Amino acid sequence: MKKIYLTLIYLVTFVKFSDAQQNDIMPQSEIYEWPKDAAVKQKLESWQDKKFGMIIHWGLYAVPGIIESWSICSEDWIERDTTVSYDDYKKWYWGLSTQFNPTKFNPEQWAKAGKAAGMKYLVFTTKHHDGFAMFDTKQSDFSIAKGPFANNSRKDVAKYVFDAFRKENFMIGAYFSKPDWHSQYYWWDKYATADRNNNYDIRKYPWRWNMFKNFTQNQIGELMNNYGSIDILWLDGGWVRPLETVNEEVLSWGANIPKWSQDIDMPKIAAMSRKAQPGLLMVDRTVHGQFENYQTPEQKIPETQLDYPWESCMTLGGAWGFVPNDQYKSAGNVVHKLVEIVAKGGSLLLGIGPKADGTLPDDVVNKLTEIGKWTSKNGAAIYGTRITENYHDGQNWFTQSKDGKTVYGIYLMNDTPVKEISWQGNIPKKGTLITLLSNNQKIKWKLVNGKVQFSFPKTDEKIALAFSFTPESK
Repeated sequence: MKKIYLTLIYLVTFVKFSDAQQNDIMPQSEIYEWPKDAAVKQKLESWQDKKFGMIIHWGLYAVPGIIESWSICSEDWIERDTTVSYDDYKKWYWGLSTQFNPTKFNPEQWAKAGKAAGMKYLVFTTKHHDGFAMFDTKQSDFSIAKGPFANNSRKDVAKYVFDAFRKENFMIGAYFSKPDWHSQYYWWDKYATADRNNNYDIRKYPWRWNMFKNFTQNQIGELMNNYGSIDILWLDGGWVRPLETVNEEVLSWGANIPKWSQDIDMPKIAAMSRKAQPGLLMVDRTVHGQFENYQTPEQKIPETQLDYPWESCMTLGGAWGFVPNDQYKSAGNVVHKLVEIVAKGGSLLLGIGPKADGTLPDDVVNKLTEIGKWTSKNGAAIYGTRITENYHDGQNWFTQSKDGKTVYGIYLMNDTPVKEISWQGNIPKKGTLITLLSNNQKIKWKLVNGKVQFSFPKTDEKIALAFSFTPESK
C-alpha cells in the first residue's frame, strides 16, 4: 500500500509539474537599482564574469522524487491524490524527515560534475519553502542534521557542499526561502493553510510575526557566520515582502497577497549579512531595490538585451529537484540557451537535483560532461565577456571582451547543413583573419553587400561554432 501511495503522489505531482513551474515563474521587471556599496559593486563585476552556474535543489522532496515543497501548499493549481486528506498528506510529507538518510552523500561528485560542465558559481538550497533545513540550524529541529543522518560525520550538509565547490574555485551562493511552511510562526496550526502566504493576520498577532522575523534573521545569521566565505544570498519567496512593494505586477502572480505586510526587515538582514560577508550579493528575488543586486527571470530568457545584471534560472530536466525518469535537455539545447543569455547580458543558472542517497543521477553527470566538451574549447566567447551593440543576426550571436578589442561570434548549429556563415554588422578589421576557437583555425572572410561572409570550416563540431576577430575601429 505504501508503494501504491507513493506512486500516486508521484503521478499527481509530476503530471502537473509543468503547470506548477509556470505558475510560480518570477516575473521579470525593467526596474533595477544599481548597488551603492563599493565592495558589492566589485563582487557584482566578478559575478558577471562567471556566466554559468549550478543551482541545486535537494531536500525532503528527493525521498519520493516529487516537486519541491509545493505539494503541501493548498492552492488550486496543485493536484494531489483525492483519496488522501490534506492534513494527512502534510503529516506524511513532514514524516519524510524520518526517512531522509543520504548515506552516499557526495558533494565532491557534484562539484566535479559542475566544473566539468564549465560552471563557475553555485547556489545551494539551504532551506526551501517546506522549512526543512539542509544545514545544522540551532533554531529548529527540522533539519537534515537532526534526523536519521544525525550520526553521520557530514550531517551539516551545507558545510560540505560549500567546501567541495570552493575547492573547485566556485563562487558560493546560499539559496534561502523567506517563507517557512513548517514554522508555527508562519503557518500557525490554529488556522488552515489556505495558500503560500502566512495564515494569520499579522496586524492582530504582531508578536507572532516578530518571532518569525527573529527566527528568519537568526537562521540567515547562522549561514552568514558559520559556513565560511559566502558570495551570494539568494532569497526566494517574493510574496514575503513589505506591503508598500506590492504592485499590480505582484498581484498578477495569483498568489493572493494578503492585506498586511510580510516584512522581515531586509535592511537589518543585509547589514548583518554584509558585516559577516563584506561585499555579499543580495538577491531578494522580485523585490526591486538595493537588495536585488541582480534579477532572476525563471525558466525563460528575456526577449531583448539587458544592460543590468541578471541570470536566467532554468532546469536541466523538467524538475528543479530529482524526480524519477526526468527528461533532460540535450547538451546542444543548454549551450544554445547559454549563448543567447550571455549575448543578451545575462548568466545561466542551471538547476539539477541529487537523488535521496546524495548522489547525482548518471544522466545528469553525462549531460554536464557533454556540455563541458563545448565550454572547454569555446569558453573565451562566454566567460568574462560583455554585451556588444550588434549582438544577434540569424543564428549568430555576439559578445566582446571587456576592453572591446576582441569580438566573439557564435553560430548556433542545427540539423540543416550550410555552406557559409554570414552576418551584418560587427565587421572585422580589414586585413585580419577570423580565428575558430575550438582549434585555432584561421579563416579568410569577405564583405559582400555589407555582410561578412566566410565558407563553413571543416570541423567535427555539432553544437555551435565560436570564433573571434578584431573589430573595425569605431
